[in-house]
Amino acid sequence: MFLTAILTSLSLITAPYNRDVQLLDGQWSAIIDQYETGTGKGIYIDKKPEGKTDFIEFSWDGAMKLDVPGDWNHQRPELWWYEGTIWYSRHFNTEKEPGRRKLLYFAGVSCRCDVYLNGQKVATHEGAFTPFQADVTDIIRDGDNFIAVRVNNNRLASAIPAMSFDWWNYGGITREVMLISLPETYIDTWFIRLSGNSSKTVEAEVQLSSNEAGRKITIEIPELGIRKSALTGADGKASAEFKAPGLKLWSPGQPVLYSVRLSSGEDSVEDEIGFRQIVTDGTKVLLNGNPVFLRCISFHEEIAKESRRAWSEKDAEELTKAAAALGCNMIRLAHYPQNEHIVRMAERMGLMIWEEIPLWQGIDFTSGETYGKADRYLTEMIARDRNRCAICFWSISNETRPGKDRDAFLTRLLARGKELDSSRLFTSAFDVAYYIKEAGEFQMKDSFASLLDVIGINKYMGWYAPWPDDPENLRWNVFPGKPLIISEFGCEAKYGRYGNADTASSWSEDYQAELFKKNLAMFRNIDNLAGISPWILYDFRSPYRQHPANQDFFNRKGLLSENGERKKAWYIIHDYYNEKK
Repeated sequence: MFLTAILTSLSLITAPYNRDVQLLDGQWSAIIDQYETGTGKGIYIDKKPEGKTDFIEFSWDGAMKLDVPGDWNHQRPELWWYEGTIWYSRHFNTEKEPGRRKLLYFAGVSCRCDVYLNGQKVATHEGAFTPFQADVTDIIRDGDNFIAVRVNNNRLASAIPAMSFDWWNYGGITREVMLISLPETYIDTWFIRLSGNSSKTVEAEVQLSSNEAGRKITIEIPELGIRKSALTGADGKASAEFKAPGLKLWSPGQPVLYSVRLSSGEDSVEDEIGFRQIVTDGTKVLLNGNPVFLRCISFHEEIAKESRRAWSEKDAEELTKAAAALGCNMIRLAHYPQNEHIVRMAERMGLMIWEEIPLWQGIDFTSGETYGKADRYLTEMIARDRNRCAICFWSISNETRPGKDRDAFLTRLLARGKELDSSRLFTSAFDVAYYIKEAGEFQMKDSFASLLDVIGINKYMGWYAPWPDDPENLRWNVFPGKPLIISEFGCEAKYGRYGNADTASSWSEDYQAELFKKNLAMFRNIDNLAGISPWILYDFRSPYRQHPANQDFFNRKGLLSENGERKKAWYIIHDYYNEKK
C-alpha cells in the first residue's frame, strides 16, 4: 500500500531557483518495482554483500539509467505504457556546512513518492504538478550521500486527477531536484504586490524560517530607489507598505518586471516581480483599470513531437512563443500547475495566465481524503506562484457536475483559495451550459458557479453537440452579470487532411476551420463575453483517444499538429485575435 501522508511540511520556500543550489539532475539509476517489494527489501539503503554467503537480490548493481528531469515513458520502449512503481537513486557529493540549513527540493514528481536520504525517509508527497521540500540538515553527510525515491503513477479513485483523464499519465521525476544551502535563519517566503486598488502603493509580507521577533528585514527595489525596512513579530513575519511613485504596471504590451532584493541578517535573495491590477467591473475584466479581451489558448506541459513532458527553459520558450505567435495575450495552463519555467517565461513575454489544479471530472467529492489532497494542491500552487503577476486567474476545477457534495466541496475550496490570495480572480470551467429550445437560448444552472469572479464555459458546438440553429441566431443567457470566457471549443482534425467541410467524420482541416468560423459567429451574440480560449494549441498524447487511423492515442484538437504544423483553423484564430488587439 503506497503511503499518502502529507509531505514533511506544507511550507515551500519562495523562488528556490534563485538560491544557492546544487542541482541533482542527470542520470539516475532506476528499477521497476511492479510487485512493490523494494521497501521491504530495503532498496533505499543501497546494501552491499558483506560476506561470501551474502547476496542482495534487489540491488542497484547494473540498474537501468533514466534522465532526471524527465518522464520514464518516453525514455525506454518497455516503459511506454507503464503505470506503477519505479525506484530512482543516485549518489552525490556535498558538504555539511555547519551553521547552514540544507533543503532537498523537488519541483515535481509524478504522481506520488517516498524520498529517502542516507537510509532515512525524509518526505512523502502526492501530486504530480506541485513542488515539495524537506529539511535534511541533520541527515546530510560530508562527502558521499545516497538518495532513493519511490515513484508511483497509478491512477486511483481517490487521486487528483482520478481514474480517467484526457492527457498522458507520465510517470517519473519530471522536474528538477535541488539541494539548497541557506543560512541558519533565512528568508523563507514572501508575497509582494500592489496594495488594494492602488497603482502606486506596494505591500509586502515576508516570513523568516524561524519565529524570531525583532529581526530586521529590508526590501529594496533599486530601479525605483526604494529601500524599506520592517521588524518581525513573534511569528517571524514582517509586513510593510510603501509608496512607489515611479512604478510602471505590468501588462501584455509592457511586461515590466523589477528586481526586488530582500535581506535579513546573513541572508539575501533577489526575485523579479511585476505589479498589476486585475478586477472585474460588471461583465468586464479590467487589467490596470482598462477593459481587456482575453485572447487565450490552452496547452499541456508536453513537447508532443517528442512524446514527453516539457521541463526545461527551452521547452518553456517553445510553448510560450507558439502562443504569442497566435496573437494571444493569455494562456491557460491545462489542466494543472505547469513548471515554473513556463510560468516565468510567460510573465517575461507578457502573457497573462489562467492556472488551475487538476480537479477534472470523476472526482470523489464525498471523500475527506480527496478534499485534503485538493486543499494541498491549491495551497502548493498558490505558495509557489503568488508572486507571479502574470497569473491573473486561479482556477479550482474543470468540467465538474453540480450536486450537493460537489457544491460543498468546491465552495469550501474556493474560500480556502481566497484566504490564501485575494489579489487574483477565481474561476472554473464548466460544461453544463445547454441550449434550451423553448427559451431559444443557452442557459446554465450552477449555484457554485455564481460564487466565482469569472465563469469559464467549455462548449464543443458542432462536435460533441449539434447546432440547434444557425450559429448567428444562437443567443446566450449564462450568468449575464458576470464576465464569461469560452474556455474550450473546437474539434479534432488530422493535419494535412482536406475536404468535406460539412462532415464531422472527415476529421479534416476544412471541417475544423468551418467549425471555428461558426463558433466565432455565435460568440458575437454573447453580450458578457470577456474572452475565448480554443482547445488546444498542439495535438497532444492521450490514451483516451483510441481511433487507430485518426487519433492513434493523440487528441487532434490542436491548432498545431504535434510537430508544430499549422492547421487551417490556426489562421482563423490568428486573424481574429489580431482584429481584437
